[in-house]
Amino acid sequence: MATRSILLASAVLALSWFHAIASDPSLLQDFCVVDKMSKVRVNGFPCKDAKDVVVEDFFFSGLHTAGNTTNKQGSAVTPVNVAQIAGLNTMGISLARIDYAPYGLNPPHTHPRATEILTVLEGSLYVGFVTSNPDNKLFTKILKKGDVFVFPEGLIHFQFNYGTSNAVAIAALSSQNPGVITVANAVFGSKPCISDDVLAKAFQVDKKTIDYIQAQF
Repeated sequence: MATRSILLASAVLALSWFHAIASDPSLLQDFCVVDKMSKVRVNGFPCKDAKDVVVEDFFFSGLHTAGNTTNKQGSAVTPVNVAQIAGLNTMGISLARIDYAPYGLNPPHTHPRATEILTVLEGSLYVGFVTSNPDNKLFTKILKKGDVFVFPEGLIHFQFNYGTSNAVAIAALSSQNPGVITVANAVFGSKPCISDDVLAKAFQVDKKTIDYIQAQF
């Protein structure tokens, strides 16, 4: 009996610890719809009065429309997070539609506040993520329609449409505002630019190469 009690207590503590390190804080009420008029600054967004909440605060329309993939990467992300649905505030979830032209790429990026689970709706994708230092191990998979893949929170990941037809995916994320850091944009397109000396040494190339890459951003 004592052993069972210890195991039960350990399980409760483990669940409590997991909950404590979740990306977003848990709800303390039914909902906390964003008050866009508030001047208060908090970790997240302040709630508007519940009597002022309307059904449109929980609604978004547009995921049936394909994103514009006529860009350098050949991909488009249509986000549905707290910026689009005010009622997502404090809910700890969001999603996005991702469209890929043939040979389109959602370039290496990371979500600092969320794990992502991706479902392919149309076409096929080559996807992968890289573990943190020092291993930097690459995990990759070819996904077809109906396949699902998980990208762990904070790790660099990508999706590439290696096919000759369009592809579409839906991504669900474990944060109302997962954030996105596109590696190339952050490193080579920062404003002001990171010093040539820093980048040349980091990537073990000459400054002319760095200047050329920065000019693309």
